[in-house]
Amino acid sequence: MEPGEGLWARLQSIDQAITRPLTLPSENRFSQFIGLGLAHSGDSFIWAGLAAAAWLFGGAEWKTRAVVTIAGLILAEIVVIVIKIIIRRRRPPGHAGRIYRTADPFSFPSGHAARAAMLCLISGQLGPPAAFIIIAVWSPFMVLSRIAIGIHYVFDVCAGILLGCALTACLWALVPLFLPAL
Repeated sequence: MEPGEGLWARLQSIDQAITRPLTLPSENRFSQFIGLGLAHSGDSFIWAGLAAAAWLFGGAEWKTRAVVTIAGLILAEIVVIVIKIIIRRRRPPGHAGRIYRTADPFSFPSGHAARAAMLCLISGQLGPPAAFIIIAVWSPFMVLSRIAIGIHYVFDVCAGILLGCALTACLWALVPLFLPAL
């Protein structure tokens, strides 16, 4: 590092050094395949689809869970996109996750990590307990897979998790406005 480098450049250098050993080798096709599958399991359309199915086929409790979850997904998506456009941090170099690299070339913060944190907190609050347990076990693996396949740095996912927690707090403040029964 040069003496005149700013704090942001220093943090990025540290982040790259931390991330490098956590990234799977690109020649290990099986690990990359598993990592990509796990990374895709956090895609917003999957969770929006699950929430829509809960709303369509569930009773009143599931409809409430679905509305809160979809509101949270929308809030997270908007905020993450705005931050990514402002920060404009490029994804780590590599070829894995082409769909992410093409559709969204920026990595900070991780929307998948924000979504995972939010889903954990929503399911922990609204239940059922089995959903919370499944999401709580799945989340760290999905988030780490984003680093492992080389489409996020460690700081990206840490920021995403913190953002997801903060956005969930905002969501809980807004929920009584559209769901007074909660």
